[in-house]
Amino acid sequence: MRKPALYSRSVRTAPAVPAEVPAPGPQAEPQQPRWRRALGRAAVHPRVMWAALALLAALLLASQWQQHRNAPRVLTQKDIDAAVLRTLTTQNLPSRAARAAEKIRTAVVRVEALARNKRGEMVEQGVGTGVVITDKGTILTNLHVVQSAQAVRLVFADGSTSDAQLAGVQPEHDLAVLQALTIPDDFHAATLRSTHDLKPGDEVVAVGFPFGIGPSTSAGVVSGLGRSFRAPEGEQDIGNLIQFDAAANPGNSGGPLVTMDGEVVGIVTGILNPTSHRTFVGIGFAVPIESAASAAGLPPF
Repeated sequence: MRKPALYSRSVRTAPAVPAEVPAPGPQAEPQQPRWRRALGRAAVHPRVMWAALALLAALLLASQWQQHRNAPRVLTQKDIDAAVLRTLTTQNLPSRAARAAEKIRTAVVRVEALARNKRGEMVEQGVGTGVVITDKGTILTNLHVVQSAQAVRLVFADGSTSDAQLAGVQPEHDLAVLQALTIPDDFHAATLRSTHDLKPGDEVVAVGFPFGIGPSTSAGVVSGLGRSFRAPEGEQDIGNLIQFDAAANPGNSGGPLVTMDGEVVGIVTGILNPTSHRTFVGIGFAVPIESAASAAGLPPF
């Protein structure tokens, strides 16, 4: 009996079908903050981008304007002119006559003519004015102020006093030269100026002690040049005088006639009054400083 053949029956089995694997897809993006997602979306819009650039430009301009505003402004000539005009209209500045009087002030002295009275005391018999013309204490005044004095006393601007000696005379111009025996520490000699360019209408100031009151200042103008005058008590005419209309009275004799720069152009010597009263009516005379300086031995201008 035939043995059945041993064999193995292969059983074919269908290949295992793998479980369906999902196809690879885009990976999920990690979650971002909302503001960053919004910014990312905004970046793709040109209008938003240009708006941002415009905002940045505006901020930059504003920053530059603020820096310029805080920086100090450069002054212009217009600013300076406006400041000067404002000062001139709001400040009370001294007048030209006041500045001239102040410049000559320390050089003007009171000249007191002294004489003995019946009791033998030295008393004042007359007052005139003098002007210091050198740092050594040389003083010009009128001869008629000191001619009959037995002694002369000077009173300086600071109130100090000194005796004086007669150092010279020039009768033809009614001039006397005095020398102070004591000189104060803070006095200054006057500045003398030539009269060659002096003209009628130029402003002048007379400084002195009218009727013993002073120092007093009066202002006016040069009225004329080359005038002649004879004082009521005089015996001769004085020529080549400066005529002026600044108020002058007895006591002004010997005082300076000065320009608005405070420079001496003459020595006041007399006033004209057709009446018997010795008061000023608008016409005064001064010896030109050239003649006065020559009386003191100073070189001509």
